[in-house]
Amino acid sequence: MNKELLERLKGTVTLNEIGDVKYISTGSYALNKVITGRYDGGVPIGAITQLRGNSSTGKTLFATSILKEAQRLGYYAKLLDAENAFSREFAQKIGIDPDTLLYSTPETIEDAFDDIEKTILAIRAEDKKTPIVITLDSLAVLAAKGELLDDKERDKGKSAYESTPMDGAIRAKTVGTCLRRINPLMKKHDVCLVIINQLRSKVGVMYGNPETNAAGGKSLEYYLAVDLQTKSNKTSDVLRDDKENPLGIEGEVECKKNKCSIPFRKCGFKVVFNDGLDPYFGLLESLISDGIGIEETGRGRYRFKDTSFTKNTFVETLNDLSNKDMQVIRDLLGERNERFDGQYQ
Repeated sequence: MNKELLERLKGTVTLNEIGDVKYISTGSYALNKVITGRYDGGVPIGAITQLRGNSSTGKTLFATSILKEAQRLGYYAKLLDAENAFSREFAQKIGIDPDTLLYSTPETIEDAFDDIEKTILAIRAEDKKTPIVITLDSLAVLAAKGELLDDKERDKGKSAYESTPMDGAIRAKTVGTCLRRINPLMKKHDVCLVIINQLRSKVGVMYGNPETNAAGGKSLEYYLAVDLQTKSNKTSDVLRDDKENPLGIEGEVECKKNKCSIPFRKCGFKVVFNDGLDPYFGLLESLISDGIGIEETGRGRYRFKDTSFTKNTFVETLNDLSNKDMQVIRDLLGERNERFDGQYQ
């Protein structure tokens, strides 16, 4: 390409000059692979990711794991807690450092996106390079300013909580306007924005899928680089001990939209209460499907090269640094492997 031509085309570069996309781990190796095709991948920095699902399906846990990884890497991490439900004690148990986690509680959609923009620009005024990871939990609970009644309307006897058939349209239009303003800042300033959303059921739907996003309208879908949906049954997927005490949940994540790799792939996840997301859950099955040479030898036993293990001893065998056979798998996982801090050993 003629350099003089590029100079005349102000603001234009070749695709090769953009550089590689950076990723931040979701906390699950299997999900990293689903999103990027790499176990050391994750959600993209410079783009918007959505985590959506019904209540108690692990959405906040995934978002918290991403914030934890951001802190581990020395990135800026911020949580916009619109639900006012984030627990500092629980966050500390799963590895969040409360001293470095930026935190705010927006009241409206406009407030949330103004907060995001101001945070990005304030950080970039002091630090031009360090990536920024921001989580909004959740978009569904935020009202648009246009929905809120002012004092004059209340004086007329109207309730502050009165809704109209147009409220959903107002929220969708507001989200679209805010996204148009905020989206150009993502890649320009190396920002990873994770938006948590809720699923609701359409009233009166007899055929087809009744599920719909609680907020954002159609515009949100177009701005997403990655759209993840979490699913978990609140009865059959609850993990319990011998005394029927709940220990955690299992579930499934499906990538509904993906600009990083192949869409519509899915994997399982496991959350242990007071411990967090299990990074290794689903990894063995994913490695087997990759065809790297892991063989099932029968009776729940597996073999990789000269190393034999069971499903229960897989993580211990993998994290045994003296085992040279497993180094091939450790290399696939990259430097994010949790063995370095010993949390899951």
